[in-house]
Amino acid sequence: MRIGLITADATHPVLAAASTLLTGAGHLVEILHPEGSADAAVAGPPADVYLLKARTPGALTLAARLEEHGAPVVNSAAATARCQDRVAMAARASGAGLPFARTRAVATMAELAAAGEPAGPLVVKSRHSRRGDLVARADDGPRLRELAADWPTEPVVVQEFTANSGWDHKVWVVDGQLFAGLRRSELAPPLVPHQAPAPDGRGPALPLPAGELPESWRSVALRVGEVFGLTVYGVDLLDAGGGAPLIVDVNAFPGIRGQAGAPEALAELALRTAARTGLSRGTPRP
Repeated sequence: MRIGLITADATHPVLAAASTLLTGAGHLVEILHPEGSADAAVAGPPADVYLLKARTPGALTLAARLEEHGAPVVNSAAATARCQDRVAMAARASGAGLPFARTRAVATMAELAAAGEPAGPLVVKSRHSRRGDLVARADDGPRLRELAADWPTEPVVVQEFTANSGWDHKVWVVDGQLFAGLRRSELAPPLVPHQAPAPDGRGPALPLPAGELPESWRSVALRVGEVFGLTVYGVDLLDAGGGAPLIVDVNAFPGIRGQAGAPEALAELALRTAARTGLSRGTPRP
């Protein structure tokens, strides 16, 4: 079978490991750069399945073109796009009854800072999810103005800060299979005073067996996939008190780093999807 990876980094650990499994089983793995020519990508016979790891506008355009030519893409371009705008994300989740953090939009960071002193601690995020976007806590006006100095024209969303342990519950799902970990929130202070933060502000996730998650948390994580049309995705959850989870973010095709079994789950998903494609085309594949 031919499996296409839409990614700018084929060395990413989970992709590299899944690729090794697939090629070792005799399948062909092809890399499509997300900013490559969509016309060139659809010029020849499509692969049996494409995995959409990149989330840039170019990647979404490429994936959409492949879908137009009958190729299956995981996740679809439309499902991936649903997780890019945090306002639309919150509206979709809340409309489906998911426990998503209350979210409101502000035109720019400068406008938010000019509104004056906040009533309480806020979480401020870039409206459009992307690598290196703004995610910060602001307890007062000076902090808002500090953020505005660095991000004056950035469209943002605002959420009320929810008191928590300082650890994010990271839940990753690959076609219904759950993986989980605890990761220090980038909004929380370091565990050790004066400790230098990790490059991404949080460091690696600590192991958390998915089976130890409360059933209600597992149900929420799986429901996210149904609501957003996602097959491979991540959900950031906080304990909102009383054991209830609060969703603070959803990511299409996250890294799933350091999770035993994740590359195998991803490779198996690719083969299952490719096999279904072959059957629908009338050309069963081994």
